[in-house]
Amino acid sequence: MTTTVYVDQANGVDAAGHGTIDLPYQTLAYAIFSMRVAAIETTQYQIRKGPEAQYDAPTQSAAKKAKKDAQGLEKKRLKAEAEENEARERQEKRERRLEESKKVVLAEDPSLPTPTKSKIARLANYRDKRVRVYGWVHRKRDQQEIMFVVLRDGTGHLQAVFTGQTNKTYDAVTLQLEAAVELTGTLKLVPEGQKAPGGHELVVDYWKVLGPAPGGDDAFTNKLNEQSDPSILADNRHLVLRGETASNVLRLRAALLSAFRFTYAEHDVIEVTPPCLVQTQVEGGATLFKLDYYGQPAFLTQSSQLYLETCLPSLGDVFCIQESFRAENSHTRRHLSEYTHLEAELAFINFDDLMTHVETIICESVDKILANPATAALVKTLNPNFTAPARPFKRMSYSDAIEWLNEHAILHEAEDAEGNTIKDADGKPVMVPHAIGDDIAEAAERQMTDIIGQPIFLYGFPAELKAFYMKKMPRKDGEEAGPVFTESCDLLMPNVGEIVGGSMRIADGPELLAAYEREGIDPKPYYWYTDMRKYGTCQHGGYGLGVERLLAWMANRYTIRECSLYPRWPGRATP
Repeated sequence: MTTTVYVDQANGVDAAGHGTIDLPYQTLAYAIFSMRVAAIETTQYQIRKGPEAQYDAPTQSAAKKAKKDAQGLEKKRLKAEAEENEARERQEKRERRLEESKKVVLAEDPSLPTPTKSKIARLANYRDKRVRVYGWVHRKRDQQEIMFVVLRDGTGHLQAVFTGQTNKTYDAVTLQLEAAVELTGTLKLVPEGQKAPGGHELVVDYWKVLGPAPGGDDAFTNKLNEQSDPSILADNRHLVLRGETASNVLRLRAALLSAFRFTYAEHDVIEVTPPCLVQTQVEGGATLFKLDYYGQPAFLTQSSQLYLETCLPSLGDVFCIQESFRAENSHTRRHLSEYTHLEAELAFINFDDLMTHVETIICESVDKILANPATAALVKTLNPNFTAPARPFKRMSYSDAIEWLNEHAILHEAEDAEGNTIKDADGKPVMVPHAIGDDIAEAAERQMTDIIGQPIFLYGFPAELKAFYMKKMPRKDGEEAGPVFTESCDLLMPNVGEIVGGSMRIADGPELLAAYEREGIDPKPYYWYTDMRKYGTCQHGGYGLGVERLLAWMANRYTIRECSLYPRWPGRATP
């Protein structure tokens, strides 16, 4: 008996149960593929291009091509069937292994030597000895009869080898990444030609899970991966920190702060700890986080500078490493609402001394990191092309920078008297050359630094662009008009931009009072700061360095958010 199978290339569906005139297939290849081998000779095919066309037998060439495609579909079916069978066999084997593992009870052999508890970083002293280590499962490779685990304890990584009974327990079969475990065994050098962290591995004879980690949908690898959206990474920052890159950045951060402290000590600069709750402003009221302090207005500090100045007569040169806060609605890759502020104040110096000091502290601290093999390796891992900055740093006046930007056709957005961007008829910002008095925009500043390709001290900014406490430069001989510049500087680094802002401070009491008045600041809350000019004033200056920005430069991070333990920016205060 002859069977007729219908194919409608426009409206058909390649699915089981189709092939009738009411439910046609879409392709001739699938129609042939769907027929039983015994029925192929008694089957005829009718095909059309669409509902407006008439059904007709396929051409000889079309039938030939369809048969070849059908063979391809059959191969795919057989392959899928084989894979399904293999998966089922693996699952059955895993279930058998799981059931068998429940019968295995692992006990520590009392006849073995008592293990020595050790951190991974200290294990080189215990080769060929029995040790006990604790940590988290960083990586795992299960080969049925043998399992390799890379353990992480915060001080380093250790490869552990599980064989025999240690690899047959229920905990071994169900072990997941990030589980907390206790491992005991003999530390052995890795076989020749093989590699492992530290050059050794732990041959485990006893172990146990202290804190299990989930598998399935909640498995660590399903929570995070390299393609995760930035918002997911931010929400799961507590898990991101377990990754090698994030933890290496934080290790380098710790090393950097330690290097700074050693360098300051070598230069007789003492560390102090100023308050974070304040009732005065440093950088302008618009970026203050305000709060109620037992019924009084107070703020989170923008800078510890004013307090550092008060320490000079008693402690001499001082520095602090403190959190600063800026209520600035900025989402750029180099801004945070809370950041680590390294600040210093120095007595009896001039403006040249200040810039030389900043350069010295940074370069000597970087040198310390590169001289230490462990921290140098961190830098090499994160930023293979990093080299210590050459000294002396280039110095460029604000006026020269304006000229340089114009010579290189780097423009900026025109603004009206209220500071709003002026746009053309198409709604695009009008771009104009820079002029003296302009606040050089971040983008232009960074573009200039990247082109020059070396650290730059940009100095001598107009007074109207800077804070009230900055010392003014004297006018040149014969100059009676024009802008007044300040003894202020920014240190710019390639790929990051500004990392340091500093200045000489006003040392004269009446001049400081005039600065309060000019800025509309009530001097009463600043009585203690004003007193510094009353009781033995001196020429002094200081600076603030953004730790996250400097770290981004050293570690070659795209955003400084990667350089903070739990970064805070507008809209982000969790976790």
